[in-house]
Amino acid sequence: MIVPSASRRLVRAIGALVLAFAPCEAVAHAFGARHELTLPLSAYLWAAAAAVALSFLVMGLVTALVGRRAGASGPIRRFDLGATMIGRLLANRIALAAIRTISVALFLLVLATAAFGSPDPLANFAPTFVWVLWWVGMSYISAFAGDLWRLVNPWATLFAWSERILPVLRKPRWTYPEGLGVWPAAFLFAVFAWFELVSAAGEQPRVLLVLIATYSLLTWTGMALFGREIWRERGELFGVFFGLLARFAVTGWDGERRRWLLRPPASGLNEAGPASVSMTVFVLLTLSFVFFDGLRETPAWAGVLQWVTESMTLRPGLLALRDAGFDLLKVVQTAGLLAVPVAFGAAYFLFCRLTRAAAGEGPGTVALAGAFAHSLVPIAIAYHLAHYVSYLLLAGQLAIPLSSDPFGLGWNLFGTTAYRLDVSVIDARRVWYTAIVAVVTGHAVAVWLAHAAALRLYVAPATALRSQLPLLALMVGYTATSLWILAQPVVKNG
Repeated sequence: MIVPSASRRLVRAIGALVLAFAPCEAVAHAFGARHELTLPLSAYLWAAAAAVALSFLVMGLVTALVGRRAGASGPIRRFDLGATMIGRLLANRIALAAIRTISVALFLLVLATAAFGSPDPLANFAPTFVWVLWWVGMSYISAFAGDLWRLVNPWATLFAWSERILPVLRKPRWTYPEGLGVWPAAFLFAVFAWFELVSAAGEQPRVLLVLIATYSLLTWTGMALFGREIWRERGELFGVFFGLLARFAVTGWDGERRRWLLRPPASGLNEAGPASVSMTVFVLLTLSFVFFDGLRETPAWAGVLQWVTESMTLRPGLLALRDAGFDLLKVVQTAGLLAVPVAFGAAYFLFCRLTRAAAGEGPGTVALAGAFAHSLVPIAIAYHLAHYVSYLLLAGQLAIPLSSDPFGLGWNLFGTTAYRLDVSVIDARRVWYTAIVAVVTGHAVAVWLAHAAALRLYVAPATALRSQLPLLALMVGYTATSLWILAQPVVKNG
C-alpha cells in the first residue's frame, strides 16, 4: 500500500491544523507531540525480535511433541457463509447488482469530479476518495474481511455489462500465456509506485483523471484480449494486490463451488501453494515499496540525500542531468525506489539459498523462494497497518465535508461542509503500540506459515526446523528494522 504525494499534502494540511489548534509540533503522520518512550528504543526492538524468535522455538517444540500436525497442513474447517443472512444477501442477484451499480456510480463520480471539479486536491472529492477511502481502506478490508474488490471492481463490472451488449467481447482473442504469470500486474505496480512515490503525478485532479483513464484503457484492452476473469486475476494490478491480501482474511471465495466461506485467519495463505516467480516478485514489491515509503522519513534517508549532494564522484552526472531538465530529487528517489526491491529480492533469494544449504536436501533456491513467498504477506499487512492507520483515521475525515461538496463549488448537500477534523482520534502513543503489536504478530504468523511450508517440503520434521533458521534470521532482522523505521516519526528517542 502506497501513500501518494497527493495524500501527503492532505496529511501535511492536517498537520497544519494541528499546529493551528494545539501548542505542539506536527510531524510526518500529523500528530501533535511525539510519544516519549519509557524505555530506550533499542529495548523495544530487541524485545520484538526476541518475541519473533520465541514463536519459532514454540513452533519447534510443538512439532517435536505432536509431529507434523503442528504445521496445520491438514484440512481446515470452514463455515459456509451462504447459510447466513448476510451470505444469502450477497448471493442474491438483485443485491449484487445494486452493490456493483453503486460501485460504478462512485467510479463515475470520481471521474466527474476529477474532470470538472476544483483543481485544489483538498477541495476535490476524487483525490481523497481514491487515495484514502479506496486505496488504503480497501487494502484493510481485503486483508481482514475478504476480497470485497472481487464484488465491486468497477472495471470488471463495466466490461461485463459491455459483454451483454456486445457478445463478441465474451470470446478472448488470445490465450493467456502461462509463462506470463502476473508479470503485467507486477510491471503496473512498479509504474504505479513511481507515479505516486516519486513523480507526484496523482496530486492534481486533472492528472489523476488521465491516470485513471489510461489504466482503464489498459485494463479493458487486457480483458478483451485474454478474457475478463483471466486478466482480473493476473493482469489487473488491484485485483492481484487486493486478492493477495485477501488470502489472509477470515473469509474466502470457493471458485469451484461458488460460495463464500468463513475460515481461520491466514489459512488462505497456508493453502495457496508455491508461488510462481512472478508472484514471488509481486510479493517482494508489496513489501519493498512500503518499506521505501517509510525509509524516506528516517535520518538514514536524509543521510543518503546528503551523501549524494556532497559526492564529488556523482556531481558531474547530476549536473548533467540537471542541465538536461531533470529534477535531481526525483532522480535520487527513482534510484532508491529501484534499489530497495533489488535489495529485498537479493536478500530473500540469498536466504533461500542458505535455507537450501541448511536443509541439505530438497528443492533449489528458486523453488524455495516460491514455496515461502506467501509467508511474507502477513509481514506486508502488518507493516501497512502500522504505517497507515493514522493516515486513514485522520485524512479519511476529509471525506465528510467533501461528500457535501464533491466538486468544490460551494455546495452543502448533506450539511457536513462545516465539519472540522478531529485530530484526537489517534495519537503517537497509540500508533507506536499498534505498530509493535502488528509487526510482532505479523512476523509470528509469517514464521508459522513458513514452518508449515517447510513441513510440506521435507519428510523429516528436524530437517524442516533446521531449514527455517536462515529465514528466521531474516524475519528477526526485518522485525527490528521495520520497527525502527516506524518509530522515527512517532517517538522522541527514535
